[in-house]
Amino acid sequence: MMMMMMKGSRGKLSISIITFVICALAFIALLYAETISSLSSSSIFLFKSCARKTSAAKSTNGYRVGRSAEDEGDDVEEIDDKLEFDPDICDITEGKWVFNRSNKPLYTDRTCPYLDRQVSCVKNGRPDSDYRYWQWQPDECTLPRFNPKLALRKLRGKRLMFVGDSLQRGQWQSFVCLVDSIIPDGDHKSMKRGRAHSVFKAKDYNATIEFYWAPFLIESNSDLNIIADPKQRILRVDSIVKHSKHWVDADILVFGTYVWWMSGLRLKSLWGSFANGEEGYEELQTPVAYRIGLKTWANWVDSTVNPNRTRVFFTTMSPTHTRSEDWKRKNGTKCFNETKPIMKKGHWGSGSDKKMMNVVVEIQQKMKVPVTVINVTQISEYRIDGHASVYTEAGGKLLTEEQKADPLHHADCIHWCLPGVPDTWNQIFLTYL
Repeated sequence: MMMMMMKGSRGKLSISIITFVICALAFIALLYAETISSLSSSSIFLFKSCARKTSAAKSTNGYRVGRSAEDEGDDVEEIDDKLEFDPDICDITEGKWVFNRSNKPLYTDRTCPYLDRQVSCVKNGRPDSDYRYWQWQPDECTLPRFNPKLALRKLRGKRLMFVGDSLQRGQWQSFVCLVDSIIPDGDHKSMKRGRAHSVFKAKDYNATIEFYWAPFLIESNSDLNIIADPKQRILRVDSIVKHSKHWVDADILVFGTYVWWMSGLRLKSLWGSFANGEEGYEELQTPVAYRIGLKTWANWVDSTVNPNRTRVFFTTMSPTHTRSEDWKRKNGTKCFNETKPIMKKGHWGSGSDKKMMNVVVEIQQKMKVPVTVINVTQISEYRIDGHASVYTEAGGKLLTEEQKADPLHHADCIHWCLPGVPDTWNQIFLTYL
């Protein structure tokens, strides 16, 4: 009898255990189904929004990233600032250009009075307009549209200065036109143009957006009185003071220099002052001269700039598109008549020198003052359609019909139409601010 009772108890115990296991498995299956359901409806399968930068100085892909500027209290309405680009999350160089007709430029070369005629392509007769509606879409995130009110808010009480050559001047003009699009006419703004130094002021924000002409950053005998023959140009590779004295009080500095260095395999380089004449120069290989010149610039930044007050940026080289063979256009003539970007991922043409770009990275990595590199080279490589081409000027005069008919000798495949590609550079730049 006792044995039968014990067997009965074991039987009931076994059934209880089995029942418990079945219930537990059912519960786990239910949780799994709920998890899958929630994931499928979440944004994990969509493009990630660029996360907001919160850290101070980060190191990303060999680039040292500067601090985020602190928001200042003001009476400007609150702006959603949660989609700032974070290079720790999104590699801006990986992506594609997407055509979006609804992505209208914030300005045109007719509404913004500050554009040089050199880059006012529509005003100069360019018949197509699609080049203005391509937007850069990174693979890993979405890039916020340029917000002029946010830009002005971040620049309140500050000096922003772009320093470099005509391509850097194009980035400056782009930035000015982008913010000017929301500034009322009248006594709310001013522009003072000079041979070397130009200043746009947004008076309601006590902010200036400036450009300083220094095509090599260091001094040369071709800074203001431009020498057309590159073989006659001489660089003072160890001297920068003549230019840098104009930069010292800026709150944000954006440097860039490349295309002026690419005038030949060798450059005449001089140590010391032009006061002693131009004799005694040495011909250096271009990458060597570029490295010495950038070291002079880097030494000035490290010895002069207070990183607690001033942020420093460096815009990488802007590609040139003078060989249509680079994009397999056998019967093409430079960038003439190109109306669409290159769609082949990773395209890299002969107009961008990786050795020169590596010089920038190597020097920047060794600097004491944080320098944020704005990498625009790869994304601009695709934009064979964005150059001024024959819709530009030469020698201060618009190209004649005869010159336009000869794009091989007259098409400008260095400078960019505005609005255009430099607007995207500033879209990226603003995310760092």
